[in-house]
Amino acid sequence: MSRRMNRRRFLQGTAAVSATSWLAGGVMIRAAEDKPKLNIGIIGAGGMGGGNHNGMLSENIVAVCDVDDNKTNEGLKRSPKAKSYRDFRVMLEKHGKELDAVVVSTPDHSHTMAATLAMTMGLHCYCEKPLTHDVYEARLMRLTASRNKAKGGGKLQTQMGNRGTAENGFRRGVEALRAGVIGNVKEVHIWSNRPIWPQGMTDRPKEESAPQNLDWDLWIGTAPMRPYGNGYHPFAWRGWWDFGTGALGDMACHTANLTFMGLKLGAPTSIEAQVPAVSKEAAPKFCIIRYEFAARGELPPVALTWYDGGKKPSPEVTDKIKQFANGKIPGSGAILIGDKGILFSPDDYGTRQSYTTPEAEEAAKKVEETLPRANGNHYKEFIAACKGEIPQAMSNFDYAGPLTEFVLLGNVSLRVGSKINWDSENLKADVKGTDEFIRREYRKGWTLPATI
Repeated sequence: MSRRMNRRRFLQGTAAVSATSWLAGGVMIRAAEDKPKLNIGIIGAGGMGGGNHNGMLSENIVAVCDVDDNKTNEGLKRSPKAKSYRDFRVMLEKHGKELDAVVVSTPDHSHTMAATLAMTMGLHCYCEKPLTHDVYEARLMRLTASRNKAKGGGKLQTQMGNRGTAENGFRRGVEALRAGVIGNVKEVHIWSNRPIWPQGMTDRPKEESAPQNLDWDLWIGTAPMRPYGNGYHPFAWRGWWDFGTGALGDMACHTANLTFMGLKLGAPTSIEAQVPAVSKEAAPKFCIIRYEFAARGELPPVALTWYDGGKKPSPEVTDKIKQFANGKIPGSGAILIGDKGILFSPDDYGTRQSYTTPEAEEAAKKVEETLPRANGNHYKEFIAACKGEIPQAMSNFDYAGPLTEFVLLGNVSLRVGSKINWDSENLKADVKGTDEFIRREYRKGWTLPATI
Protein backbone atom coordinates (compact mmCIF):
# COMPACT_ATOMS: atom_id res chain seq x y z
CA MET A 1 0.00 0.00 0.00
CA SER A 2 1.37 3.44 -0.89
CA ARG A 3 2.36 6.07 1.65
CA ARG A 4 -0.31 8.28 0.09
CA MET A 5 -3.08 5.76 0.77
CA ASN A 6 -1.74 5.13 4.27
CA ARG A 7 -2.02 8.84 4.95
CA ARG A 8 -5.55 9.10 3.54
CA ARG A 9 -6.82 6.27 5.71
CA PHE A 10 -5.00 7.71 8.68
CA LEU A 11 -6.73 11.07 8.27
CA GLN A 12 -10.11 9.42 7.75
CA GLY A 13 -9.63 7.56 10.98
CA THR A 14 -8.45 10.54 12.97
CA ALA A 15 -11.28 12.71 11.66
CA ALA A 16 -13.76 10.36 13.28
CA VAL A 17 -12.14 10.76 16.69
CA SER A 18 -10.82 14.32 16.40
CA ALA A 19 -13.15 15.51 19.15
CA THR A 20 -11.12 13.41 21.61
CA SER A 21 -8.14 15.68 20.95
CA TRP A 22 -9.72 18.25 23.27
CA LEU A 23 -10.24 17.95 27.01
CA ALA A 24 -13.50 19.12 28.57
CA GLY A 25 -11.73 22.02 30.20
CA GLY A 26 -10.56 23.28 26.83
CA VAL A 27 -6.98 22.04 27.07
CA MET A 28 -5.46 20.70 23.89
CA ILE A 29 -3.72 17.35 24.08
CA ARG A 30 -0.32 17.45 22.38
CA ALA A 31 -0.59 15.18 19.37
CA ALA A 32 1.96 12.62 18.32
CA GLU A 33 4.68 14.09 16.11
CA ASP A 34 5.18 11.10 13.86
CA LYS A 35 2.36 11.86 11.43
CA PRO A 36 3.18 12.26 7.73
CA LYS A 37 4.06 15.75 6.59
CA LEU A 38 1.56 17.74 4.58
CA ASN A 39 2.32 18.47 0.95
CA ILE A 40 1.84 22.24 0.64
CA GLY A 41 1.79 24.71 -2.24
CA ILE A 42 2.79 28.32 -1.57
CA ILE A 43 0.80 30.88 -3.60
CA GLY A 44 2.39 34.30 -3.12
CA ALA A 45 5.98 34.20 -1.88
CA GLY A 46 6.74 37.86 -1.08
CA GLY A 47 5.84 39.99 1.93
CA MET A 48 3.54 38.05 4.26
CA GLY A 49 3.99 35.13 1.86
CA GLY A 50 7.57 34.80 3.06
CA GLY A 51 6.51 34.74 6.70
CA ASN A 52 3.72 32.28 5.98
CA HIS A 53 6.15 30.07 4.05
CA ASN A 54 8.49 30.07 7.05
CA GLY A 55 5.57 29.05 9.25
CA MET A 56 4.97 25.95 7.13
CA LEU A 57 8.57 24.71 6.87
CA SER A 58 7.84 21.82 9.22
CA GLU A 59 5.91 20.32 6.29
CA ASN A 60 6.82 19.33 2.73
CA ILE A 61 6.74 22.39 0.44
CA VAL A 62 6.03 20.96 -3.01
CA ALA A 63 5.66 24.14 -5.08
CA VAL A 64 6.18 27.88 -4.82
CA CYS A 65 4.25 30.30 -7.02
CA ASP A 66 4.66 34.04 -7.47
CA VAL A 67 4.24 36.40 -10.41
CA ASP A 68 7.53 38.06 -9.40
CA ASP A 69 10.53 35.85 -10.11
CA ASN A 70 12.54 37.62 -7.42
CA LYS A 71 9.97 36.62 -4.81
CA THR A 72 9.81 33.09 -6.18
CA ASN A 73 13.57 32.83 -5.82
CA GLU A 74 13.30 33.92 -2.20
CA GLY A 75 10.83 31.10 -1.69
CA LEU A 76 13.13 28.59 -3.36
CA LYS A 77 15.91 29.53 -0.94
CA ARG A 78 13.58 28.39 1.84
CA SER A 79 12.52 25.23 0.00
CA PRO A 80 15.17 24.37 -2.63
CA LYS A 81 13.45 21.16 -3.73
CA ALA A 82 10.14 22.86 -4.54
CA LYS A 83 8.95 23.40 -8.10
CA SER A 84 8.41 27.04 -9.13
CA TYR A 85 5.55 28.69 -11.04
CA ARG A 86 4.25 32.11 -11.99
CA ASP A 87 0.59 31.09 -12.48
CA PHE A 88 -1.16 29.38 -9.57
CA ARG A 89 -3.63 27.82 -12.00
CA VAL A 90 -0.77 25.97 -13.67
CA MET A 91 0.68 24.99 -10.32
CA LEU A 92 -2.63 23.53 -9.15
CA GLU A 93 -3.17 21.74 -12.45
CA LYS A 94 0.23 20.06 -12.24
CA HIS A 95 0.30 19.33 -8.51
CA GLY A 96 -3.35 19.24 -7.42
CA LYS A 97 -3.33 15.45 -6.99
CA GLU A 98 -0.13 15.64 -4.97
CA LEU A 99 -0.95 18.56 -2.69
CA ASP A 100 -2.82 18.45 0.61
CA ALA A 101 -3.03 22.20 1.23
CA VAL A 102 -2.23 25.65 -0.12
CA VAL A 103 -1.17 28.89 1.52
CA VAL A 104 -2.55 31.98 -0.25
CA SER A 105 -0.64 35.23 0.39
CA THR A 106 -1.31 37.22 -2.77
CA PRO A 107 -2.69 40.77 -2.90
CA ASP A 108 -6.32 40.93 -1.73
CA HIS A 109 -7.89 40.88 -5.20
CA SER A 110 -6.43 37.45 -5.99
CA HIS A 111 -7.29 35.63 -2.76
CA THR A 112 -10.66 34.23 -3.78
CA MET A 113 -9.64 32.97 -7.19
CA ALA A 114 -6.69 31.02 -5.84
CA ALA A 115 -8.42 29.78 -2.69
CA THR A 116 -11.70 28.63 -4.23
CA LEU A 117 -9.87 26.84 -7.03
CA ALA A 118 -7.80 24.97 -4.45
CA MET A 119 -10.78 24.17 -2.21
CA THR A 120 -12.84 22.78 -5.08
CA MET A 121 -9.93 20.39 -5.62
CA GLY A 122 -10.22 19.23 -2.00
CA LEU A 123 -7.16 21.13 -0.75
CA HIS A 124 -7.04 22.62 2.72
CA CYS A 125 -6.55 26.38 2.58
CA TYR A 126 -4.73 28.96 4.68
CA CYS A 127 -5.47 32.47 3.36
CA GLU A 128 -4.10 35.83 4.44
CA LYS A 129 -6.33 38.55 5.84
CA PRO A 130 -8.51 40.16 4.79
CA LEU A 131 -9.97 36.90 3.55
CA THR A 132 -11.23 38.58 0.36
CA HIS A 133 -11.44 41.82 -1.59
CA ASP A 134 -15.26 41.90 -1.83
CA VAL A 135 -18.19 41.10 0.46
CA TYR A 136 -19.59 38.58 -2.05
CA GLU A 137 -16.26 36.78 -2.15
CA ALA A 138 -16.21 36.40 1.64
CA ARG A 139 -19.60 34.69 1.53
CA LEU A 140 -18.41 32.50 -1.35
CA MET A 141 -15.25 31.45 0.47
CA ARG A 142 -17.24 30.30 3.49
CA LEU A 143 -19.71 28.35 1.38
CA THR A 144 -17.04 26.79 -0.81
CA ALA A 145 -15.19 25.55 2.27
CA SER A 146 -18.35 24.02 3.73
CA ARG A 147 -19.50 22.41 0.48
CA ASN A 148 -16.28 20.59 -0.29
CA LYS A 149 -14.59 17.66 1.42
CA ALA A 150 -10.88 17.20 1.75
CA LYS A 151 -9.17 14.76 -0.58
CA GLY A 152 -9.77 11.27 0.71
CA GLY A 153 -12.79 12.44 2.70
CA GLY A 154 -13.17 14.37 5.92
CA LYS A 155 -13.52 18.06 6.72
CA LEU A 156 -11.87 20.62 4.48
CA GLN A 157 -9.73 22.66 6.85
CA THR A 158 -9.34 26.42 6.49
CA GLN A 159 -7.81 29.35 8.33
CA MET A 160 -7.48 33.08 7.81
CA GLY A 161 -4.20 34.67 8.85
CA ASN A 162 -5.45 36.86 11.71
CA ARG A 163 -2.86 35.39 14.00
CA GLY A 164 -4.16 36.71 17.30
CA THR A 165 -6.99 34.19 17.16
CA ALA A 166 -4.50 31.40 17.91
CA GLU A 167 -3.20 33.10 21.08
CA ASN A 168 -4.45 32.05 24.51
CA GLY A 169 -4.57 35.69 25.61
CA PHE A 170 -7.09 36.42 22.86
CA ARG A 171 -9.21 33.43 23.82
CA ARG A 172 -9.15 34.49 27.45
CA GLY A 173 -10.51 37.89 26.46
CA VAL A 174 -13.31 36.27 24.46
CA GLU A 175 -14.25 34.12 27.45
CA ALA A 176 -14.29 37.15 29.75
CA LEU A 177 -16.58 39.09 27.42
CA ARG A 178 -18.94 36.16 27.00
CA ALA A 179 -19.00 35.61 30.77
CA GLY A 180 -20.20 39.20 31.26
CA VAL A 181 -17.20 40.46 33.23
CA ILE A 182 -17.95 44.02 32.03
CA GLY A 183 -21.69 43.43 31.69
CA ASN A 184 -23.71 44.25 28.59
CA VAL A 185 -21.60 46.01 25.96
CA LYS A 186 -23.38 48.57 23.79
CA GLU A 187 -20.45 50.76 22.70
CA VAL A 188 -17.12 49.83 21.12
CA HIS A 189 -14.34 51.99 19.65
CA ILE A 190 -11.49 50.53 17.59
CA TRP A 191 -8.62 52.50 16.02
CA SER A 192 -5.58 51.72 13.88
CA ASN A 193 -2.23 53.30 13.05
CA ARG A 194 -2.74 52.40 9.38
CA PRO A 195 -2.35 53.34 6.58
CA ILE A 196 1.43 53.22 6.42
CA TRP A 197 1.28 53.37 2.59
CA PRO A 198 -0.16 56.08 0.29
CA GLN A 199 -3.95 56.57 0.24
CA GLY A 200 -6.25 59.30 -1.01
CA MET A 201 -4.82 59.34 -4.54
CA THR A 202 -7.05 60.54 -7.38
CA ASP A 203 -4.68 59.81 -10.28
CA ARG A 204 -2.91 56.62 -11.26
CA PRO A 205 0.89 56.40 -11.35
CA LYS A 206 2.69 57.34 -14.52
CA GLU A 207 2.82 54.44 -16.97
CA GLU A 208 6.12 52.58 -17.08
CA SER A 209 7.44 49.31 -18.44
CA ALA A 210 7.04 46.47 -16.00
CA PRO A 211 10.32 44.93 -14.82
CA GLN A 212 11.27 41.70 -16.57
CA ASN A 213 11.06 39.69 -13.36
CA LEU A 214 7.33 40.56 -13.03
CA ASP A 215 4.46 39.09 -15.04
CA TRP A 216 2.19 42.11 -14.91
CA ASP A 217 -0.77 40.44 -16.63
CA LEU A 218 -0.81 37.67 -14.02
CA TRP A 219 -0.34 40.19 -11.22
CA ILE A 220 -3.44 42.06 -12.43
CA GLY A 221 -5.32 38.74 -12.44
CA THR A 222 -9.03 39.27 -11.79
CA ALA A 223 -8.76 43.08 -11.60
CA PRO A 224 -9.32 45.51 -14.49
CA MET A 225 -6.21 45.83 -16.63
CA ARG A 226 -4.24 49.00 -16.10
CA PRO A 227 -0.71 49.93 -17.15
CA TYR A 228 2.13 49.16 -14.80
CA GLY A 229 3.33 52.10 -12.74
CA ASN A 230 5.61 52.68 -9.78
CA GLY A 231 3.29 52.59 -6.79
CA TYR A 232 1.52 49.26 -7.05
CA HIS A 233 3.99 46.44 -6.58
CA PRO A 234 5.26 45.08 -4.23
CA PHE A 235 3.43 46.71 -1.29
CA ALA A 236 1.60 49.97 -2.01
CA TRP A 237 -1.23 48.12 -3.80
CA ARG A 238 -3.14 48.12 -0.49
CA GLY A 239 -4.22 51.71 -1.07
CA TRP A 240 -5.67 51.12 -4.55
CA TRP A 241 -9.28 49.93 -4.79
CA ASP A 242 -8.70 47.58 -7.70
CA PHE A 243 -6.22 45.54 -5.68
CA GLY A 244 -6.50 46.34 -1.98
CA THR A 245 -9.03 47.19 0.70
CA GLY A 246 -7.30 50.10 2.40
CA ALA A 247 -6.43 50.48 6.06
CA LEU A 248 -9.80 49.09 7.13
CA GLY A 249 -9.42 45.86 5.17
CA ASP A 250 -5.81 45.44 6.15
CA MET A 251 -6.21 45.73 9.92
CA ALA A 252 -9.83 45.37 11.10
CA CYS A 253 -9.72 41.57 10.76
CA HIS A 254 -7.07 41.82 13.49
CA THR A 255 -8.16 44.71 15.66
CA ALA A 256 -11.93 44.08 15.59
CA ASN A 257 -11.49 40.33 16.03
CA LEU A 258 -11.79 40.22 19.83
CA THR A 259 -14.97 42.30 19.74
CA PHE A 260 -16.55 40.34 16.90
CA MET A 261 -15.99 36.96 18.54
CA GLY A 262 -16.46 38.02 22.14
CA LEU A 263 -19.78 39.79 21.53
CA LYS A 264 -21.03 37.29 18.92
CA LEU A 265 -21.75 40.16 16.55
CA GLY A 266 -22.58 38.61 13.17
CA ALA A 267 -23.78 40.91 10.38
CA PRO A 268 -24.31 44.65 10.97
CA THR A 269 -27.68 46.19 10.20
CA SER A 270 -26.33 49.56 9.05
CA ILE A 271 -23.00 51.13 8.18
CA GLU A 272 -22.10 54.81 7.80
CA ALA A 273 -18.67 56.13 6.82
CA GLN A 274 -17.13 59.56 7.30
CA VAL A 275 -14.24 60.32 4.91
CA PRO A 276 -12.43 63.48 3.74
CA ALA A 277 -13.16 62.69 0.06
CA VAL A 278 -14.26 59.78 -2.09
CA SER A 279 -11.88 58.67 -4.83
CA LYS A 280 -12.68 56.14 -7.53
CA GLU A 281 -9.05 55.06 -7.52
CA ALA A 282 -7.90 54.81 -3.93
CA ALA A 283 -8.96 54.39 -0.32
CA PRO A 284 -9.27 57.64 1.67
CA LYS A 285 -6.54 59.21 3.77
CA PHE A 286 -8.67 58.46 6.81
CA CYS A 287 -12.08 57.12 7.64
CA ILE A 288 -14.44 56.89 10.60
CA ILE A 289 -17.03 54.16 10.20
CA ARG A 290 -19.99 53.46 12.47
CA TYR A 291 -21.46 49.97 12.40
CA GLU A 292 -24.77 49.15 14.07
CA PHE A 293 -25.51 45.61 15.24
CA ALA A 294 -28.92 44.38 16.34
CA ALA A 295 -29.62 42.55 19.60
CA ARG A 296 -28.50 38.92 19.58
CA GLY A 297 -30.76 36.94 21.91
CA GLU A 298 -30.17 38.40 25.38
CA LEU A 299 -27.23 40.47 24.13
CA PRO A 300 -28.07 44.16 23.49
CA PRO A 301 -27.56 46.16 20.28
CA VAL A 302 -23.99 47.38 19.73
CA ALA A 303 -22.59 50.51 18.09
CA LEU A 304 -19.02 49.90 16.89
CA THR A 305 -16.92 52.75 15.51
CA TRP A 306 -13.72 52.28 13.51
CA TYR A 307 -11.02 54.98 13.13
CA ASP A 308 -7.90 55.03 10.93
CA GLY A 309 -5.55 57.55 9.31
CA GLY A 310 -4.75 59.18 12.65
CA LYS A 311 -8.33 59.65 13.78
CA LYS A 312 -9.29 58.77 17.35
CA PRO A 313 -12.51 58.59 19.40
CA SER A 314 -14.10 61.62 21.08
CA PRO A 315 -12.35 63.33 24.02
CA GLU A 316 -14.76 61.63 26.40
CA VAL A 317 -13.71 58.20 25.15
CA THR A 318 -10.02 59.05 24.82
CA ASP A 319 -10.01 60.15 28.46
CA LYS A 320 -11.14 56.63 29.35
CA ILE A 321 -8.41 55.13 27.17
CA LYS A 322 -5.70 57.27 28.79
CA GLN A 323 -6.62 55.85 32.19
CA PHE A 324 -5.39 52.48 30.96
CA ALA A 325 -2.35 53.67 29.00
CA ASN A 326 -0.41 56.03 31.29
CA GLY A 327 -2.09 59.10 29.86
CA LYS A 328 -1.39 58.16 26.24
CA ILE A 329 -3.35 56.62 23.39
CA PRO A 330 -1.58 53.70 21.69
CA GLY A 331 -1.40 53.67 17.91
CA SER A 332 -3.90 50.83 17.70
CA GLY A 333 -6.37 49.32 20.11
CA ALA A 334 -9.94 48.74 21.19
CA ILE A 335 -12.10 49.83 24.09
CA LEU A 336 -15.36 48.05 24.91
CA ILE A 337 -17.70 49.90 27.25
CA GLY A 338 -20.09 47.76 29.27
CA ASP A 339 -22.67 48.58 31.91
CA LYS A 340 -20.44 46.98 34.60
CA GLY A 341 -17.05 48.12 33.42
CA ILE A 342 -14.62 48.59 30.54
CA LEU A 343 -12.28 46.26 28.68
CA PHE A 344 -9.26 47.85 27.02
CA SER A 345 -7.00 46.06 24.52
CA PRO A 346 -3.83 48.01 23.65
CA ASP A 347 -2.74 46.52 20.33
CA ASP A 348 -3.88 45.01 17.03
CA TYR A 349 -4.35 41.41 18.08
CA GLY A 350 -6.57 41.49 21.17
CA THR A 351 -4.19 39.25 23.10
CA ARG A 352 -3.92 41.57 26.12
CA GLN A 353 -6.75 43.07 28.12
CA SER A 354 -7.10 45.48 31.02
CA TYR A 355 -10.24 46.14 33.04
CA THR A 356 -11.68 49.11 34.87
CA THR A 357 -11.29 47.84 38.43
CA PRO A 358 -9.22 45.31 40.38
CA GLU A 359 -12.47 43.47 40.99
CA ALA A 360 -13.06 43.09 37.25
CA GLU A 361 -9.45 41.95 36.77
CA GLU A 362 -9.97 39.24 39.39
CA ALA A 363 -13.31 38.22 37.92
CA ALA A 364 -11.68 37.84 34.50
CA LYS A 365 -9.05 35.52 35.97
CA LYS A 366 -11.74 33.28 37.45
CA VAL A 367 -13.80 32.91 34.26
CA GLU A 368 -14.18 29.30 33.20
CA GLU A 369 -12.16 28.16 30.22
CA THR A 370 -14.67 27.34 27.51
CA LEU A 371 -12.46 27.60 24.44
CA PRO A 372 -9.68 25.18 23.49
CA ARG A 373 -6.22 26.32 24.50
CA ALA A 374 -3.70 27.03 21.77
CA ASN A 375 -0.77 24.67 21.30
CA GLY A 376 1.66 26.90 19.49
CA ASN A 377 1.00 29.55 16.86
CA HIS A 378 -1.57 29.93 14.09
CA TYR A 379 0.57 27.98 11.63
CA LYS A 380 0.77 25.02 13.97
CA GLU A 381 -2.96 25.22 14.57
CA PHE A 382 -3.70 25.05 10.84
CA ILE A 383 -1.32 22.14 10.37
CA ALA A 384 -2.83 20.32 13.34
CA ALA A 385 -6.32 20.77 11.90
CA CYS A 386 -5.23 19.46 8.51
CA LYS A 387 -3.71 16.38 10.16
CA GLY A 388 -6.83 15.67 12.19
CA GLU A 389 -5.18 16.44 15.53
CA ILE A 390 -7.81 19.06 16.37
CA PRO A 391 -11.33 19.52 14.96
CA GLN A 392 -10.52 22.83 13.24
CA ALA A 393 -8.58 26.08 13.48
CA MET A 394 -10.49 28.76 15.34
CA SER A 395 -10.27 31.32 12.51
CA ASN A 396 -11.67 28.87 9.97
CA PHE A 397 -13.71 30.30 7.11
CA ASP A 398 -17.03 29.66 8.89
CA TYR A 399 -15.86 32.34 11.30
CA ALA A 400 -13.48 34.37 9.14
CA GLY A 401 -16.01 34.75 6.30
CA PRO A 402 -18.63 36.65 8.37
CA LEU A 403 -15.87 38.66 10.09
CA THR A 404 -14.55 39.75 6.69
CA GLU A 405 -18.05 40.56 5.40
CA PHE A 406 -18.62 42.89 8.36
CA VAL A 407 -15.28 44.63 7.86
CA LEU A 408 -15.59 45.13 4.10
CA LEU A 409 -19.08 46.59 4.39
CA GLY A 410 -17.36 49.70 5.70
CA ASN A 411 -15.69 50.09 2.32
CA VAL A 412 -19.04 49.71 0.56
CA SER A 413 -20.48 52.59 2.58
CA LEU A 414 -17.52 54.92 2.10
CA ARG A 415 -17.23 54.18 -1.65
CA VAL A 416 -20.91 54.82 -2.33
CA GLY A 417 -20.75 57.91 -0.11
CA SER A 418 -23.85 57.10 1.92
CA LYS A 419 -25.15 55.29 4.98
CA ILE A 420 -26.40 51.85 3.99
CA ASN A 421 -28.85 49.46 5.61
CA TRP A 422 -27.71 45.89 5.12
CA ASP A 423 -29.74 42.82 4.16
CA SER A 424 -27.23 40.10 5.00
CA GLU A 425 -29.36 37.17 3.86
CA ASN A 426 -29.60 38.55 0.34
CA LEU A 427 -26.26 40.39 0.21
CA LYS A 428 -28.03 43.63 -0.64
CA ALA A 429 -27.85 47.23 0.52
CA ASP A 430 -30.68 49.73 0.22
CA VAL A 431 -28.65 52.37 -1.66
CA LYS A 432 -28.32 52.53 -5.42
CA GLY A 433 -24.82 51.92 -6.74
CA THR A 434 -23.65 49.55 -4.00
CA ASP A 435 -23.85 46.33 -6.03
CA GLU A 436 -20.55 46.93 -7.86
CA PHE A 437 -18.77 47.34 -4.52
CA ILE A 438 -20.36 44.25 -3.01
CA ARG A 439 -19.40 42.08 -5.97
CA ARG A 440 -17.01 43.31 -8.66
CA GLU A 441 -16.82 41.99 -12.19
CA TYR A 442 -13.77 39.90 -12.94
CA ARG A 443 -11.59 40.60 -15.95
CA LYS A 444 -12.25 38.45 -19.03
CA GLY A 445 -10.44 35.15 -18.79
CA TRP A 446 -10.80 34.87 -15.01
CA THR A 447 -13.83 32.89 -13.83
CA LEU A 448 -14.43 31.53 -10.37
CA PRO A 449 -14.90 27.76 -10.14
CA ALA A 450 -17.88 28.19 -7.79
CA THR A 451 -20.73 30.58 -7.06
CA ILE A 452 -23.01 31.21 -4.10
